[in-house]
Amino acid sequence: MNIERPERHFLPENFTIDNWETVEKYFIDLEERSIDSPSAFKRWLLDQSELEAVLAENVAWRYIKMTINTKDEDLAKDYTFFVKEIQPKIAPYAFRLNKKLSESSFKKEFKDEAYKIYFRSVDTEIRLFCENNIPLQAEMAEKSQRFSAISGAQSIEHDGERMTMQKAATLLKENDEELRKAVFEKMADRRADDVEALDELFTELVQLRHQIAQNAGFDNYRDYKFEELGRFDYTKEDCFEFHQSIKDEIVPLMREIALAKAEKMGKEKLKPWDGDVDPDGKKPLKPFEEGQQLLQKTIAIFDNIDPYFGDCLKTMDEMGHLDLESKDGKSPGGYNYPLYEIGVPFIFMNAVGSHRDMITMVHEGGHAIHSFLNRDLELTAFKSLPSEVAELSSMSMELLTMDDWSVFYEDQDDLQRAKIEQLETILKILPWVATIDEFQHWIYTNPHHSVEERKSKWLAILKDYGTGMTDWTGYESVQENTWQRQLHLFEVPFYYIEYGMAQLGALAVWKKSKSDFNKTIEAYKQALSLGYTQSIPEIYKTAGITFDFSRKNISELAAFIQKELDAVR
Repeated sequence: MNIERPERHFLPENFTIDNWETVEKYFIDLEERSIDSPSAFKRWLLDQSELEAVLAENVAWRYIKMTINTKDEDLAKDYTFFVKEIQPKIAPYAFRLNKKLSESSFKKEFKDEAYKIYFRSVDTEIRLFCENNIPLQAEMAEKSQRFSAISGAQSIEHDGERMTMQKAATLLKENDEELRKAVFEKMADRRADDVEALDELFTELVQLRHQIAQNAGFDNYRDYKFEELGRFDYTKEDCFEFHQSIKDEIVPLMREIALAKAEKMGKEKLKPWDGDVDPDGKKPLKPFEEGQQLLQKTIAIFDNIDPYFGDCLKTMDEMGHLDLESKDGKSPGGYNYPLYEIGVPFIFMNAVGSHRDMITMVHEGGHAIHSFLNRDLELTAFKSLPSEVAELSSMSMELLTMDDWSVFYEDQDDLQRAKIEQLETILKILPWVATIDEFQHWIYTNPHHSVEERKSKWLAILKDYGTGMTDWTGYESVQENTWQRQLHLFEVPFYYIEYGMAQLGALAVWKKSKSDFNKTIEAYKQALSLGYTQSIPEIYKTAGITFDFSRKNISELAAFIQKELDAVR
């Protein structure tokens, strides 16, 4: 693809952000501009959209560079400068521009569903705006950043090698139990060094978030965040139904899998370091050696499904929008960061050669394709996706690629193991998502809890979603702090149940593909091309599925997974 940045109509081509004054004059223009016709209103919307895209892309690059190298203080300063010096000063202007939009008599001329959704989100932002929260939100953004710095600095030494936690985790798949135990304990000991700091940080974040919610007129941060996230298509009661359905339909399947694994390993119960090892004593799956090989094999798979998909990754590679391999000082995790002006996103991950890395690449590749498919939508707001839609694209891609994994696994036995691992991982993910979400509901409706109460509640929720097949004797302190490894709790609160909802959608897409693969791919592309110009249920409907997390639906999908597992075993 030949991708060029769209011509700017409002900002100069050489626009840079090194102080607030360079930005402010464009907000003043938008605020003071006279709007005397529908066409003038449209031009005003487009200019505001351009400014939003440029600012979002600027802070995106600052974040990307900082997470690639958390040890570079200058990169951290560049990001901190934006969140402390630019974002807080944007907020009052954004509020006044929202008011100007909301009160415009020309708004009624724009009757498309896309504009209705956009105007609804603007009205929500107006309701949530509180001047007293501007410094608190800046403080929250800065504190959230500390989690990546703390976790990114974690590493262990093994066999004379200093390795990241991501790389060390691959050793937990090794057959040698003494090795697994030793590595598990080293990782646990290293994480223990930061338990107090992360507890303190999280407590500070909870108090900040609670204050923000109260300042905006809410009883708690949960209710505030539901509105801020634009959860117009479901309620907290739907989340509770999701939690219970997972306990009723998925947890029993997970217990059966854990029982079978323990039996194969000759144990009554599994140890914490047994979760990822192959119960038949086979070596860990090794689908690739290094990042470039991972990329080229993923491109080959995407090409086979739809040449457009492969072209997306090739374009990102040519433009330098990929950083795939794990390295010291790099923030943990993986993400696809949309870049709204250029329309070509950035994929960041920590590949070390594992099967999980291959899945992450395919997953983030699904997000990337989503960005490409909606890059030409008229307004930046139309490309700002609700997570329930964003994660549908990535999780569906994991499953839709399964029949092409022979590109990574030439050995039929390895291919079979990879598919089993994928399906069993989905069954693991759903209870974990529900665990994290239920934990957050408690956290933010009980904001003044103590650290000990938090640990106690975490253990109680873990028990509800657990199989009872892991023996944590001697490692109780490790178990009670496992929540600290979840980035979302620190950086993007309440953004997690979307993974569960989208996972159900992805399973439905995959199930549909079994009867007509090509038709499913076309419907998938059409759904992604919508961006956020339709409601979540309507986008799911375009993909040929339903937005449904009832017990009945989850029961049917659980039966489908069981059937597919039986077929591949």
